[in-house]
Amino acid sequence: MLISGNHFVLAVCILCLVVWCCGQADNTEESAATAPMEKAEQAALYSAIQGFVGDWWNGSDLYPDPCGWTPIQGVSCDINGGLWYITTLSIGPVHDNSLVCATNVEFRPQLFQLKHLKSLSLFSCFISPTRHPITIPGDDWEKLAGNLVSLEFRSNPGLVGQIPPAFGYLKRLQSLVLLENGLTGEIPASIGNLTNLNRLVLAGNRFTGEIPDSFGMLNELLILDLSRNSLYGHLPLALGGLTSLLKLDLSNNRLKGRLFAHIAGLKNLTLLDFRHNKFSGGLSHHVLDMVSLEELMLSCNPLGGAIMSLDWQKMQNLVVLDLTNTGLIGEIPESLSGLKRLRYLGLGNNNLTGNLPPKLASLPDLNALYLNGNNLTGVLQFSHVFYGKMGKRFGAWNNPNLCYPVESMTTTTTNGPYGVKPCQKGHFDRAKFHGQVGG
Repeated sequence: MLISGNHFVLAVCILCLVVWCCGQADNTEESAATAPMEKAEQAALYSAIQGFVGDWWNGSDLYPDPCGWTPIQGVSCDINGGLWYITTLSIGPVHDNSLVCATNVEFRPQLFQLKHLKSLSLFSCFISPTRHPITIPGDDWEKLAGNLVSLEFRSNPGLVGQIPPAFGYLKRLQSLVLLENGLTGEIPASIGNLTNLNRLVLAGNRFTGEIPDSFGMLNELLILDLSRNSLYGHLPLALGGLTSLLKLDLSNNRLKGRLFAHIAGLKNLTLLDFRHNKFSGGLSHHVLDMVSLEELMLSCNPLGGAIMSLDWQKMQNLVVLDLTNTGLIGEIPESLSGLKRLRYLGLGNNNLTGNLPPKLASLPDLNALYLNGNNLTGVLQFSHVFYGKMGKRFGAWNNPNLCYPVESMTTTTTNGPYGVKPCQKGHFDRAKFHGQVGG
């Protein structure tokens, strides 16, 4: 009887606990449904929204307020002290029922009264850089510094002028994205104060000047994208200390200097995109230390030097290797055939010479190989199966002394590789005599 009595007491306690928890949950849901929005908060929100979408909007279809039963798409709220406050404001055509910006848009000072704001996003909101150019307010950003963790302006060609140095007050920011706007000028050094950033994207603007040395303080960065601007000068030495970086994209700028000596310490990097710059000094052996790289893209830089000098098979994670138009000389190393994950190999428009290593065809995942515009010689030693697999993604044209053996073609493979001439009979026989064609 003692045991069953204990079981009875335990059951009663559990039942009471369940009833209490359900009551608490009901009370929470009820309080959330009935919690009012602070009047000053609602007035500030309405004015800020009207600055972007027009004074016609008055929230008349919202009940009982923007955080109630009919919230605005792109606006999120949270309860603090029994009142609703705005935590997310996203304006622009992201969803079917999103708030879309008007022709005449403006940043109103009431935006900075939303002191609980955690995320602010303006997408495709400022459209015309000639008829209605808008600049980012230079002041009051410190008023949002207590909570703002994400700030994004995307696809706003009418958003012009410079990044305000006051962004440096937003020290809780984890994501700063200024993508494809009309912003100009130099990147302010105060961005280096945002030491909690894990994503910094300033791509697709018209920024000039050098990359600030202060970026070396952004030790939490995972993604740094400054591509498609007009930045110039050398890479700051401090970039080599950003050891958490996973993706570094500086493509389509006017940066110069030697590449790898001071960024080889970025051993977690999976993407390095420096295409279309002015880097020189050859391919340093330091690149082989970046063993996590999956995409290495250096095309359209006057690098020069030999590709043969590196033992490429150390970079076992490489999926994309693009060295097109980099002034490379010498022969293509057989060690490239050890990159078993490689899918894309671009070596076109260089000064490469010698024979093409036949083992490249053994790469299991390779689906694009471009060797066009070099001085390669001899007989292509790939099978018709390889040509069938690659199709137009095999490029070997503009190598005047390169040919393919007609004997390697089958009745189902009527055409040889594009732009490569068939070998003359005597040429092919000499190639076999010298052991250039494998079995």
